Amino acid sequence: MSDKQATPSMFTKENYLWMLVGIVVIAIGMFLMSGGKSTDPAVFNEKEVYSSTRITVAPILILAGLVIEIFAIFKKPKAAN
Repeated sequence: MSDKQATPSMFTKENYLWMLVGIVVIAIGMFLMSGGKSTDPAVFNEKEVYSSTRITVAPILILAGLVIEIFAIFKKPKAAN
């Protein structure tokens, strides 16, 4: 019969969990950045478009999510004893 050796996976369950957390944080940042549509196209709501949530919080969340993704990719699995 065939003697196939199982190759170990690059990522562990913990890596995938961190990747999922990073994706969720990025999605929350994108959600916070979206919107700003007015019911009347002739009206420009400056407070809504240039809110601190859209200009500051959302980009910080997106960058934090990318840092989490990088961490998840480079995290080494714990050595089994």
